[in-house]
Amino acid sequence: MGAGHLEPGRLLPPMRELATELGVNPNTVAAAYRILRERGVIETDGRRGSRVRPKPATTGREFLRVEVPQGVRDAAAGNPDTALLPPLAPAFAWAVAQGDREPVLYGHAPVEPELARAARAELDADGVPGGPVAVASGSLDAIERVLAAHVRPGDTVAVEDPGWGSLLDLVPALGLRTAAVGVDDDGPLPEQVRRALEAGARALIVTDRAQNPTGAAVSAARARALRDVLREYPSTLLVEDDHGHGIVDLPLHPLAGVTRHWAFVRSVAKAYGPDLRFAVLAGDDVTLDRVRGRQRLGPGWVSRITQRAVVRLWADGVVDAAEVAGAYGRRRDALIAALAARGVEAHGRSGMNVWIPVTDETGAVARLLQAGWAVAPGARFRIEAPPGIRITVSALDPQEIGDLADTVASAIRVGDVRGYV
Repeated sequence: MGAGHLEPGRLLPPMRELATELGVNPNTVAAAYRILRERGVIETDGRRGSRVRPKPATTGREFLRVEVPQGVRDAAAGNPDTALLPPLAPAFAWAVAQGDREPVLYGHAPVEPELARAARAELDADGVPGGPVAVASGSLDAIERVLAAHVRPGDTVAVEDPGWGSLLDLVPALGLRTAAVGVDDDGPLPEQVRRALEAGARALIVTDRAQNPTGAAVSAARARALRDVLREYPSTLLVEDDHGHGIVDLPLHPLAGVTRHWAFVRSVAKAYGPDLRFAVLAGDDVTLDRVRGRQRLGPGWVSRITQRAVVRLWADGVVDAAEVAGAYGRRRDALIAALAARGVEAHGRSGMNVWIPVTDETGAVARLLQAGWAVAPGARFRIEAPPGIRITVSALDPQEIGDLADTVASAIRVGDVRGYV
């Protein structure tokens, strides 16, 4: 495959047939197929067999994105409500002026001191253990750097299922294996986390709040249960993603510090705008030292102009977290209630997404699109989890929620839905 002799879409021979041809144990071929599948090289479709993926892992689940025709309402993209994003120009104008007066040159500290102080103060208030702070170009950049600092190709990473599609692509793109961990409204299921770690997973990635796509948020009780499991496996690399900071009104229950190596990532994408490409990263001394050392050999640092602008945005209080969380919460809760009134199960404890379990995922997406609504197919977010669809509530008008609920109920054929986990 690596030499290009097997073209994309090529059907691979059945495992037993290939084992006979090669003169090896069928279990050896099964293990090889599993590794290739986990690394994003091949895909398996039950009795239809295994094929070389038509797109590499680096392209991944983007090909499952729904194209939104003109006139169709977009509830698929996962973007924040632009009306709730703050204006950035004043903060950047101030930051540029500061940079003109005091240019940042090679050899300067990679993190703006005031940003480090402000970020650390918020992390302290939320119960995240003390430690150094770094800055990365968004959550995914931070997570990639943390994984690269501790795990090696062939290692297994436990990930939420369903979970963030970009992360599910990143793990195999790094040559790592994925271990699926089920999720309910309170976060990852402890027994499934234990099973993954017992089987040898070296790292665990947890979304604290506003989990994508389910809206799960780690509760206090769930956090205690997860900490109990992690104490049994202190060498596990724990990575927490708190991208929901600033758009949720549920308290944070961090797990950080229960294992020797940990990282806590907090981006500004949902509250201040995805184009900032900015995340704060905290962690234990070894992890942060490795991340910063590797960063020096690449981009060097994240623009100090951007860092100063973010500090100014924070200082000016341009985002009212309670107001933003309330706006998303009202839309989310209204849609879930309207669906429940129509006999449709839906989930969304926090954030801007609602997850609806279905049996016929492809059919539901197609019927909704035909009815004028674009929603995200669950295949973008699943490994082993049952099918579902994700609806982003950011752009919903309260007056259209009833119509959307009617359309969803009709599209998924009420009474033919599947359980959450």
